[in-house]
Amino acid sequence: MPMAPSTLRPPQRPTSVSPTAASPYSQRPRYREPHQVTVVGVLAGAGVTLLWFIVTMLLGVDLRSTLWVTIVAGVLAAAVSFLLARYGDRGVAAGVTAVAGTAFAVVGLVVEWQLLNGTWILW
Repeated sequence: MPMAPSTLRPPQRPTSVSPTAASPYSQRPRYREPHQVTVVGVLAGAGVTLLWFIVTMLLGVDLRSTLWVTIVAGVLAAAVSFLLARYGDRGVAAGVTAVAGTAFAVVGLVVEWQLLNGTWILW
């Protein structure tokens, strides 16, 4: 005996419970950053690090010493960036890292340019 079309209905989904009626443990937990990265922090870290590199580069008397001073300043800036990311403001650490990476890139380009001209400038 064939069934009537009115009896062939899709199964009904259970109705959802409103969030106010649900227990507080049924919702997914929300995790928030304890120290959010802000644009002000990134710009402050970048500005201070740029000033750091300008002052330390003035200590060099020729190209070789300026490159070495910049390398040492970059290593110190990377260490400070690591400490800031671990224990302090991560936004400032991002700014410090960005400027230190740029300084390392400039040193690498200068060394490569000198190497292409036949001079290994760092020794």
